[in-house]
Amino acid sequence: MRYQLELTLRRAEGALTRVLGTAERRGFAPLSVDAHAHADGERWQLRMTVQGEREPEGLQHQLAKLHDCLAVKVQPCA
Repeated sequence: MRYQLELTLRRAEGALTRVLGTAERRGFAPLSVDAHAHADGERWQLRMTVQGEREPEGLQHQLAKLHDCLAVKVQPCA
């Protein structure tokens, strides 16, 4: 199943690597990643499509635990 993730991250060294690594360790393969910096220069808005057979709530919970993750939303792709 494919899922769309929308995240707000602190713009910190290694933040994107931690998000990608967490998704992969939880059994979700990243298919696409799109990110842009907020005007304040302190945050990134990240949209990522992943594919996996596990329940997405576990991934959402683990991403929310990351220090640099300010917000995360997961929904099935249409």
